[in-house]
Amino acid sequence: MDRLLYISMTGAKHSFYQQAVLANNLANASTDGYKAQNTAFRALPVYGPGMPTRAFVVDSTPNADLSGGTLKTTGRPLDLAMQGRGWFAVQDSKGGEAYTRNGALEITSTGLLVTNTGLPVIGDGGPITVPEDSEVYVSKDGTVSLVTNNQVQNAVQVGRLKLVNPADQDMVRGDDGLFRQKNGQAAPADANVNIASGVLESSNVSAVNTLINIIEASRMFDMQVKMMQKSDENNAKATQIMSLSS
Repeated sequence: MDRLLYISMTGAKHSFYQQAVLANNLANASTDGYKAQNTAFRALPVYGPGMPTRAFVVDSTPNADLSGGTLKTTGRPLDLAMQGRGWFAVQDSKGGEAYTRNGALEITSTGLLVTNTGLPVIGDGGPITVPEDSEVYVSKDGTVSLVTNNQVQNAVQVGRLKLVNPADQDMVRGDDGLFRQKNGQAAPADANVNIASGVLESSNVSAVNTLINIIEASRMFDMQVKMMQKSDENNAKATQIMSLSS
């Protein structure tokens, strides 16, 4: 009976964790460039002195769904989206390099090119800056240029976005929602990555499917709690029988 209680307890605990992951996905269903977290259950033996006669349930987020989201046209020059595979390189809060698919860029009052969450965008030589009140054009290879009166042919190049394309299995999500390489190294720039201007990539979260998964996880939690209650009832009856036999 203690095995049933322990397995059910860990099952309920991690069903609750799974609901938290799914709720976070649902909350980001409208976040540009967001990639859904995947969840998985697995059974592991309890290690310790003696024989491994107990098992427990673990919920994990082994990877993220890196499939592309829907492209939506905005017409804004600083709204960028990947044409196929690839990532934008940004500077995280600790000064390191990280990657995102969110291409909604802005220019700060000091001329720094940043994402709409305030992260500096990395270029070939570090963060990119442009003169104040400049009209900026970004070509499909990531070249950032200054234009006058929409005359692209007379544009003055000021930098080039660092666009990378690591293998999906080499990417891992951080707690800040940004992606990095598993080996901790910066990914090299890839000249084959192309972007589109005036377009944004939406989240790849399906709100309907995620809501269904949340309901399923909630029912799983309820089932595990009922199993714990049943284990307690069985224990009480077994104690009663033992008392009668003595």
